[in-house]
Amino acid sequence: MYPTYGYAARDAASPLAAFEFQRRDLRELDVRIDVLFCGVCHSDLHQARDEWRNTIYPVVPGHEIVGRVAETGKGVTKYKVGELVGVGCLVDSCRTCPSCAEGLEQYCENGFVGTYNGTDRVSGDVTFGGYSTQLVVDEAFVLRVPENLELAAVAPLLCAGITTYSPLRTWGAGPGKKVGIVGLGGLGHMGVKLAHAMGAHVVLFTTSPSKIEDGKRLGADEVVISKDPEQMKAHINSFDLIVNTVAAQHDLNPFIELLRRDGTMTLVGAPEHDHPSPQVFNLIMKRRRLAGSLIGGIAETQEMLDFCGKHGITSDIEMIKMQDINNAYERMLKSDVKYRFVIDLDSLRK
Repeated sequence: MYPTYGYAARDAASPLAAFEFQRRDLRELDVRIDVLFCGVCHSDLHQARDEWRNTIYPVVPGHEIVGRVAETGKGVTKYKVGELVGVGCLVDSCRTCPSCAEGLEQYCENGFVGTYNGTDRVSGDVTFGGYSTQLVVDEAFVLRVPENLELAAVAPLLCAGITTYSPLRTWGAGPGKKVGIVGLGGLGHMGVKLAHAMGAHVVLFTTSPSKIEDGKRLGADEVVISKDPEQMKAHINSFDLIVNTVAAQHDLNPFIELLRRDGTMTLVGAPEHDHPSPQVFNLIMKRRRLAGSLIGGIAETQEMLDFCGKHGITSDIEMIKMQDINNAYERMLKSDVKYRFVIDLDSLRK
């Protein structure tokens, strides 16, 4: 066993606090990773505060993890001690169902094992995440990190990056396609960067005029203030794909109306409460699609990291100490971050 230091929420009402626990002994195919950086995802806050009503306490959040291999199990062949690696939102799946066989472990029909708040398939123990000094993970769920990128800014790619990359890739974002990104937060700013790098014509939707300049800096060709009916009307029936990253309940109809025939809006933001049901005729009359997308499988996540390495893409981040996590949560609720907090785990070791 490996004594490990982290930060945990012990119940829905308590702030995260120091927490000592044990990582498992290495199994044959396990990799032990010294965590260097961990991104702070809005899902972490949802889980810490039990807003999705499924949290198992104590919970150690964190699924945007970059670190260095410290030790390997005797059967490990993919990684060596000292290599830079990443771990995203999953650390296991059944590996036998049709989805797993297709490399879509995030849709495992028997349920994937989350990096935290999941249940280990061998021991039955609850998994603890990356707000901690080290991690033990099966090599099949470990990823290679491009060494040409700023490591701290790579961490959010393991969730925010793949969450937007997967629908952009699935629905064919690229040259000749008009792609909308709704919201300019942790997910949205990655969606703009990735869609731009794929060669699409990118339109950012935001409620805040103060984000126009930043949206264009990140790669948006146009920025639309979504609460302005005239600006919205100018884009009616014109989008091939809209990726909606907003994690708050809102009316989907104004965005569905912007899709061309056979256009798709995919939801990747995960609100505490469901959106109101959209008008059926907005979908029927143009054969439009309303879809959802969940992170990505291991192969696609590696593809995303390689794409980001090739194009020099990372997240815009603000580094924090582990001890500042509760303040970061409060600031995140106010959208007071551009655009992702990342924890420096050396602050916990010290």
